[in-house]
Amino acid sequence: MTPVRVGVFGLLGSGNLGNDGSLEAVLGRLREEHPDAAVGALCGGPATVSARYGIPATRLHWNRAEYRTASRTGAVAAKGLGKLVDAFRTAAWVRRHDVVIVPGMGVLEATLPLRPWGFPYSLFLLCASGRLFGTRVALVSVGAAAIGSRPTRTLVRWSARLAAYRSYRDTLSRDAMRAMGVDTARDEVYPDLAFALPAPPPGTRDGTVCVGVMDFHGSDDDRARADGIHRRYLDGTTRFVRALAEDGRPVRLLTGDACDAPVAAAIRDAAGSPLVTVAGADSLAGLMREAAAADAVVATRYHNLVCALRAGTPTLALSYAAKSDALMDRMGLGAYCHPAREADADRLLEQFRELEKHAPELRRALAQANETAARQLDDQFTALTTALFPAAPARQENP
Repeated sequence: MTPVRVGVFGLLGSGNLGNDGSLEAVLGRLREEHPDAAVGALCGGPATVSARYGIPATRLHWNRAEYRTASRTGAVAAKGLGKLVDAFRTAAWVRRHDVVIVPGMGVLEATLPLRPWGFPYSLFLLCASGRLFGTRVALVSVGAAAIGSRPTRTLVRWSARLAAYRSYRDTLSRDAMRAMGVDTARDEVYPDLAFALPAPPPGTRDGTVCVGVMDFHGSDDDRARADGIHRRYLDGTTRFVRALAEDGRPVRLLTGDACDAPVAAAIRDAAGSPLVTVAGADSLAGLMREAAAADAVVATRYHNLVCALRAGTPTLALSYAAKSDALMDRMGLGAYCHPAREADADRLLEQFRELEKHAPELRRALAQANETAARQLDDQFTALTTALFPAAPARQENP
């Protein structure tokens, strides 16, 4: 018998801390329950994934300029050729594995700007190759949402249909896939995979407020007004941070993706106070430690919210999508949401003061919610093992 060959797939190692945290959670459980498994990755940042997690990794796209805007004829032709080459590269990679896991992430949604021939196309190639070669593809605790673009919606729908296993990180995601024509009768809902990561010990609180910021320009359907959405978000968040600093509160700005760093720097500079600093966390564990040491968190990016809630810190969501509201509801903080598209500093301050007023009871509620999430994720990994790792001998390579 040969060791089971497990692939992990996604925009991993590309600077998004949430994606990498989901991978870390899955790898931890794989190494615990299937220590002999041979694990490899097809991902956006193979060098980072190999260095950080010690597994072989292959670049997701043949064309290294995949995510750059192509304006010249040569660049456009390279992108077109890359799509053809990627079909063969993905199929060859999938064929070398018995199981492929897509760990968490919002792979079935377009709540941020997204082109159909980018990641949706890559996901479709993965799931179609899995069905063609008999490799079980699992979409594990993934996010989904209604999609306006017909090409993107079609690719996402067929990706989900072709997967051997699906679970979602909230009920809204499962409902969205059902509305798109996917049979979800056997699909389950579990918490986000990041809730399987160990929570940090509580820090010594000194009045610090963590504010998670984001390079937010609206959704895929908001491209025509993206600049206006970004300006309003940036202005409202900056005025909120400045008001906290004027009250003498230390503010730590958190990011969740490499693209958020300029936004954090702009808010820090505009606030004009030594009390406003930018945290250097480069992992979900680091974000959780920052949140655990804070009195409260106000955050936009989804996995900044997850980190704050996992740390048990009272949290206010600057919500940019229904998934944020669903997460806050699930953790018992549904009353503390504010629309990111309409960031209003005065209203934010009112909600923030209400949050702090009820902080002790919210910490107790979060402790209970985190215990429930941990039990549910244990159930998820048990179900995943049953679905993906049958007791039969591992498949042998064809001669």
